[in-house]
Amino acid sequence: MSRKTETPPKRVAICLEMEWGYKRHLETYAGIHKYADKAGWECVTIPSAVRVLKPRSGVAPFDGVLGRITEPLAQTARKLKIPAVNVWLNSPAKKVPSVLPDFETSGKMAAQHLVGRGFRRFGYMGFLREKDSRLQIQGFRKILKPLGFRFSTHRFPRTGLGGDGLGWERFLKGLEKWVESWEVPVGILVGNDLYCRHLIETCRAKGLQVPQDVAIVGTSNEPAICASPYPALTSIDLDCERIGYRAAAMLDGLMKGDEPPKQLAYSPPKGLVPRQSTDSRAADDPIVAKALRFIAENGHERMKVSDIASAVAITRRTLERKFRDSLGRTIAEEIARLRVERAKRLMVETKDSFKALAVDLGFRNADHFYKVFSRVEGITPSQYRNQRLKEKKGD
Repeated sequence: MSRKTETPPKRVAICLEMEWGYKRHLETYAGIHKYADKAGWECVTIPSAVRVLKPRSGVAPFDGVLGRITEPLAQTARKLKIPAVNVWLNSPAKKVPSVLPDFETSGKMAAQHLVGRGFRRFGYMGFLREKDSRLQIQGFRKILKPLGFRFSTHRFPRTGLGGDGLGWERFLKGLEKWVESWEVPVGILVGNDLYCRHLIETCRAKGLQVPQDVAIVGTSNEPAICASPYPALTSIDLDCERIGYRAAAMLDGLMKGDEPPKQLAYSPPKGLVPRQSTDSRAADDPIVAKALRFIAENGHERMKVSDIASAVAITRRTLERKFRDSLGRTIAEEIARLRVERAKRLMVETKDSFKALAVDLGFRNADHFYKVFSRVEGITPSQYRNQRLKEKKGD
């Protein structure tokens, strides 16, 4: 009786700069392995050096390769007839099947978020001559232009900012000049979370407060960068785990003989994660802006409308009229909105009880918190927390 020969598992090379420690690389890696485990692949994480693909005994060492595909790596893979899938948006490699983050949609998300916060002046900060920034600006513009809003841009070369930082002083001078040109309040989208921190430092040096004068949205939702110091960063989560999974699925098809897709595949972001850097409402009226700043800074305290009026040195009746004219809502509604926004974030990021949250957020008690949250959101705090936790488990 003849014994059936088992088919050896596919050997796949993963080319990602894991040593950088960025969430986007680690999540892409996790998504690849999620698919690889199901497919029974043997995966090897390698540097992107072309020499790793050098054939031994005339046989290519891998059945497929995916990750950040450079042009030399793409050429070598084609020469060896090894299918390759790219996940690097700014890759110079041409005609390589790719699954990429949808930066255009991320730009739309940021614009919608900032417009919803009441901003009427905007800016974009990102890299020069790179595709991610170009696509993000494109999405940003698609939302703002039909509404009659314009925005200024500050784009800078990536080179010279790492290592010895030879281009740092030039970068900082350009950033300072751009910030000085603003008329606040202004909403800013930044193409990289790390550069949000440089922007915040520059704003502080110029006497501008985030989020009261400047609301900032970052990109990539890198946890260590977004979490601290104050203010925590609102950011777009690009859902790189899904990108990794979809790239692995595409590679699987190519290794089985499928024709390469004729177009690049773009994977949508998971969503915008709101945090303190956009935890404000914009107002052109200087009195209302000052009142909003007081509310944002003291929203966790028990406060009355009369306390806010005293803080901005105006009568309660005048302040209430200015709020209605400027924002279309009452002062009490704005306080409730701010507290509910913070509650939504804390309910997902912590396991604190509703009683503890109510105290920390300035509500009278847990019952008051429940009533206000349900009125503003249309669902109870318990329903909101359960929905968000289910979403996180399903990711």
